[in-house]
Amino acid sequence: MTAHHAIEITLTRPATDCELRRARRLVALASNNDRTRLLTLRRAKTPGRAVRALRRRLDGVLPIDVLATHYPDRQGCVVLDFALSHTAHTTIRQAAEACGQRPRDFLRQTVIEAVAQHNEERVRRLMTRFEGLLAQHTPEELLACAASTLLSHDNRMPSGHSQSCSIPS
Repeated sequence: MTAHHAIEITLTRPATDCELRRARRLVALASNNDRTRLLTLRRAKTPGRAVRALRRRLDGVLPIDVLATHYPDRQGCVVLDFALSHTAHTTIRQAAEACGQRPRDFLRQTVIEAVAQHNEERVRRLMTRFEGLLAQHTPEELLACAASTLLSHDNRMPSGHSQSCSIPS
């Protein structure tokens, strides 16, 4: 079955008016206000095919840095497509061979591990800050403040009705 896939295009620099006009003759595009990120829909059997077809179509027209599927698949993965320098490609190939893997599998695993490590570090920083707050406030105070803050960011609240964090003294 052929489906539509939303693809985000990140540019190395803002696209010029001329570049955008040329690209829009080839593909329907939506751009952000500073013209460094674009979004389009591509029909293809798989997200990977959609990304590769878009790369072939726009590679010489726009200063593309990264192409990525906008929505994750059922496994929570997105397809990334970026051009590597010859040196980077060689380094990845050599590292993959040393691990007995294909370069794309090695790169995929490296990126997954880097993202997991980044997320773990964010959680560690949050926990450290939270423990610092627990040293100064009761758990009840922190819970009330967190609930109030989360509710004030809820888009379902009528305008003009925001809640503030009030910690009893």
